[in-house]
Amino acid sequence: MYFKDRKDAGEKLAHILKKYKDKNVVIYALPRGGVVTAKEISRYLHAPLDLIITRKIGHPESPEYAIAATAENGYILGEEGEIESLGREWLEKEMEKEKLEAKRRREKYLQGRETIDVKGKIAILVDDGIATGLTMRVAIMELKHRNPKKIVVAIPVIPTRTAEILGKEADEVVALDIPPENEFLGAVGAYYNEFSQISDEEVMEILKKK
Repeated sequence: MYFKDRKDAGEKLAHILKKYKDKNVVIYALPRGGVVTAKEISRYLHAPLDLIITRKIGHPESPEYAIAATAENGYILGEEGEIESLGREWLEKEMEKEKLEAKRRREKYLQGRETIDVKGKIAILVDDGIATGLTMRVAIMELKHRNPKKIVVAIPVIPTRTAEILGKEADEVVALDIPPENEFLGAVGAYYNEFSQISDEEVMEILKKK
């Protein structure tokens, strides 16, 4: 399945999540791209929109290659072998740097708005697509400590193996396209006609809108 843009993906996802309309639900977007997709779901389900800010930790020799991901409260997930080979001291410095960046983003994006209490509610985690699932998995870890009634991962496209992993860590995975590993196009952007980078300012504007 292909999408015109993130908004189109969000509209399509919203319709297959209609059983959650007007329920006790909080939508959580993974910025930046996930915010555009999540806004459409939030609007359709009549549910408030909040953020879970995760950060990838790249290999020092190849920053684009993520060996771990961390969330705002310090939860971390990654390849143990790679992490051990690079040393805990290096990892702790990287984690602190990314936690500060996550804090900066929350302050900038939400302008002091309080985090929504999700205890006893249904949490729907949204991104614009998933490849390895590292950031989504650490987002699930973060949310579990907030004691929601149920965690749903809602995603436009995700490869089969990653969907299976997330299915064991979340209560439900809802996706529009779950291609087999050998058919996955390798990058989420390949499933979109328009997949330009979303700016901080665009995220702030989306979060201001009702």
